[in-house]
Amino acid sequence: MTKEVKRVIFVVLFCEFLICLGMSLIFPVEPFIKNEYHFTAFDMGVMSSLFAFVQFIASPIVGRISDKVGRKPMLVWGLLIFAIAEFVFALAQHLWLFDLSRAVDGLSAAMFVPTSMALAADITSEKDRAKVIGWLSAAFSGGLILGPGLGGMLAHVNYKFPFWVAGILGLISTVVAWRFLPHDEDELFKSETKNPENELLTGGWSQLKQIMTPILITLFGMIFVASFGLAGFESIYSLYVNEVHNFDLNAIALVLTLNGIISLILQVFFFDRLVRWLGEVRLMRYSFFLSLVGTIMVIYDHNHWHIIIATLFVFEAFDLLRPTITTLLTKMSKTNQGLLNGVNMSLTSVGNIIGPLISGYLLDVNYQYPYWFVSIFLIISWVITLVLGRERKAAAND
Repeated sequence: MTKEVKRVIFVVLFCEFLICLGMSLIFPVEPFIKNEYHFTAFDMGVMSSLFAFVQFIASPIVGRISDKVGRKPMLVWGLLIFAIAEFVFALAQHLWLFDLSRAVDGLSAAMFVPTSMALAADITSEKDRAKVIGWLSAAFSGGLILGPGLGGMLAHVNYKFPFWVAGILGLISTVVAWRFLPHDEDELFKSETKNPENELLTGGWSQLKQIMTPILITLFGMIFVASFGLAGFESIYSLYVNEVHNFDLNAIALVLTLNGIISLILQVFFFDRLVRWLGEVRLMRYSFFLSLVGTIMVIYDHNHWHIIIATLFVFEAFDLLRPTITTLLTKMSKTNQGLLNGVNMSLTSVGNIIGPLISGYLLDVNYQYPYWFVSIFLIISWVITLVLGRERKAAAND
């Protein structure tokens, strides 16, 4: 990579980290916003789902537009819209404004995240592309992982303060992107790359039917079930522990900060070793089992430290699951990687839409119902790993 390409990649990484950091600041302050404005758990679930819903709908459309208008305008506008959404959330006093802010937030994510991947593909060689996409994924995950802990610390000033900070981070990112990112007519752009989502809109479904195997169908089912279960657990966690176990802001921030630190260490230093040691299917099986045990402990144990440990079991298990499933998916077909990643993203988005809605509704009915519901899906996922293991053995014998 040339120095100029490295500089552009660094700018994109910086902006992606900041925007993902801002997106996840909301998690620790949800119960306090809910209580202050007398919202229901379902209202908070709708807020979470709106973000995922708009991102899901807008991503393929935005991908096509960015192919026409260029990467830089889409990235800069996405960052600016993100900043505006955060300021609206900080100023909001009514439910419809909170919902509008989260929907606009979802639009900004749809504009920035896939476009940044496309830009990276545009300006890198095939040799460097996988490495750069990995860096972008790390920046994305790092922002999402560290955001909740930072949000908990900032909320000591005021429950709305994290969103003012997120808006300022968005403005800084906008200026940095506008100043340092190249225009599409620059010499750096030597190839046209479609976003993975676009392949689904241009004959992708017929290609998908051709490459479908029992193993791939099973894996897609697991992707949906896993994303649904994770979204169902995460979306109400701060509400649940605040109302059921009387966790205050410090306790919630502690859990989320510990999760961020441990998750980064696991993914950076131990993930590859675990995959080599156990293999993808066994690692998924153990992760689902560990998350099931942790979820049941959160329901029935009332010791705060036990709940914190159980929560970390669940979060770390899920943080291992996501890259494991993606890694296994890339091995299912040597071609059509964009198509498979597009389906992966779509199924994950659908799980992220439905999970918070159902968990929020169930929390209003009975405090234990959401996590029992999540537990059922974790059991289903664990059973799927058994089926997947047998199918892979059968395929290997053939």
